[in-house]
Amino acid sequence: MEVSLNGRVAVITGGSKGIGLAIALRLAQSGADVALLARRREVLEEAREVVSKHAKGRVHIFPCDVSKADEVTSAYQAVMQTYGQIDIVVNNAGTSQTGAFISVTDEVWQADLDLKLFAAIRLTRLAWPQMVERRWGRVINVLNIGAKAPKAGSAPTSVSRAAGMALTKILAGEGAPHNVLVNALHVGLIDSDQWVRKYAESGAESYDAFLANMGKAVPLGRVGTAEEFANVACFLASDLASYVTGTSINVDGNMSPVM
Repeated sequence: MEVSLNGRVAVITGGSKGIGLAIALRLAQSGADVALLARRREVLEEAREVVSKHAKGRVHIFPCDVSKADEVTSAYQAVMQTYGQIDIVVNNAGTSQTGAFISVTDEVWQADLDLKLFAAIRLTRLAWPQMVERRWGRVINVLNIGAKAPKAGSAPTSVSRAAGMALTKILAGEGAPHNVLVNALHVGLIDSDQWVRKYAESGAESYDAFLANMGKAVPLGRVGTAEEFANVACFLASDLASYVTGTSINVDGNMSPVM
């Protein structure tokens, strides 16, 4: 089954590493012009080099801290000046900020909401009118399985991601009459940059051993790959998913107790 995104322009936040980079690469391989957003220019440059080697279309980078409203607006304007339109928005930027509820300060709550919720609100709100006007659009919100089944000690991440689920459903309802489809993808244990960092702190003898140990918690018996996650995102971004909207899909090897 071939996925074609020829003529589409995709914006991916947190697109310089891990899952975001894998999604950018998959969309670019399928023909989309890709705009990569992340904070650090040097890392974005490396990502552009990786994606460009396999891209069918254009690849540009736009340094941006999406937790800041003015930078989101500036990046949106720069993307529009470069490409002239936006068809696909992948709201992927985020970290896994967790702690005991009593330890999470107002500043930490606000920073988490700015990065994971308001960034998605602001970028989607900017791109939304053109999608409605052209009667074609895709918004994919990357969340995590804690949004559906939060555990103790998972604030503020689980709360901001649960809000992302509500946002997804609201936008899906408003976009449906205009063929603007909005879905959420929930990360389980996926091999990505955050686990590389945690491996460095773990003392495990090898990264493979570290992943294998984590994979014991997954019914499929292994940690997923960023490429596997990106494949699902690419499907949702395409015309093959033309009757899929308002969904919330776990990409987690059945790790979540909630569908």
